[in-house]
Amino acid sequence: MKQLVGVLLALACLQVQAAEEQTVVLISIDGFRHDYIELHGAPNIAKIAEQGVRSDGLMPVYPSKTFPNHLSIVTGQYPSKHGIVDNNFYDTERQQRYKMGDGVKDSTWLTTLPIWNLAEFQGVKAATFFWPESEARINGRTPSYYFNYSTPAPNRQRINQMVEWLKLPEAARPRLITGYFSIVDTMGHRFGPESHQVAKAVKHVDELIGELWQRIHDETDVPVNLILVSDHGMSQITAQDMIDVNALNINEDMFEVVNAQTRLMIYPKEETTEQQTQELKQRLMQQAAQFVVESEQQLAQLGVTDGPRKPAIVLGTQAPATFTTRPQDQRKDGGTHGFHSSRDMDGLFVATGPAIKQGGELKRFSNIHIYPFMAKLLGLELMTEIDGDAAVLAPIIR
Repeated sequence: MKQLVGVLLALACLQVQAAEEQTVVLISIDGFRHDYIELHGAPNIAKIAEQGVRSDGLMPVYPSKTFPNHLSIVTGQYPSKHGIVDNNFYDTERQQRYKMGDGVKDSTWLTTLPIWNLAEFQGVKAATFFWPESEARINGRTPSYYFNYSTPAPNRQRINQMVEWLKLPEAARPRLITGYFSIVDTMGHRFGPESHQVAKAVKHVDELIGELWQRIHDETDVPVNLILVSDHGMSQITAQDMIDVNALNINEDMFEVVNAQTRLMIYPKEETTEQQTQELKQRLMQQAAQFVVESEQQLAQLGVTDGPRKPAIVLGTQAPATFTTRPQDQRKDGGTHGFHSSRDMDGLFVATGPAIKQGGELKRFSNIHIYPFMAKLLGLELMTEIDGDAAVLAPIIR
């Protein structure tokens, strides 16, 4: 009799556990600024936000670039910890340059545990339809299902595939899905954040998100929690305010120079002495007018720690100024990101679903807190040290 009671209790526990199992669909809309819903009109996203929670803004980590921030969202770590410190950078120990997506060919560029690995290691299947470095074999694993980030795919195909994943039999179905759309960012760079081209891109993505959410309800019976984020916002830049890198006269026989547009990163080569580095730094400080030489204290406050990927000298700008190597006749107005965190750099955060409370104010917060939030929704135990804090988003969980 006792054995029977034990079996029944165990079955009851399993049933409760199964009933509580949640699914997370995380969608990134690259370059979707915090105010685009109102500025350009995104009624579907606005409606989804009314069903759940929307923050006043999502603060990017430094620098506010695509790859560092996408990795921070899915790791809960600052770039110095997860390894991807910019879209492009130099490593003085490896004596190599990283450019976007190099982790696919060599996963040792990444020193982290992304959410899809955390899930897979704990028996939860994951699927990614594009996310920076999501197809890299990190810690020897990939998501159960993924698409190569660089492979062209129509936006609607991405929606179709995510719905199909959710319709798989339970044993094969992923409980974590990530998706990614780049068109808003692309139009923002070309035409600026307040352009009609960005408005058109916002409306296109808004229709896709609305379709996805409707189809999840109509075609599946899975308890899906939808999280909409963006990696950063966008600021207007002007050709007349661009700073000519060549005019700074940095000796590239002595220094590796990486132009990140909003930042100039300078790394000493092996034979370059500390004195030569300091002499260059002092000269640049005297030249500084449209830019600043970032102090060690400022970099530390931004989460930058010592290591081979930390530049010896960082020059920073504020919108509308940027660094360029283009001749004057090839410079154009447009938009960009990568500046220090500001309202223009704030992205989007919207969450809704059966595990998310409806309504309530949510102040702007750093994107490093999304990782422990997703882990909690999925019932995952954290396995590594992170910078994010689960307490930040705990109040919006039912």
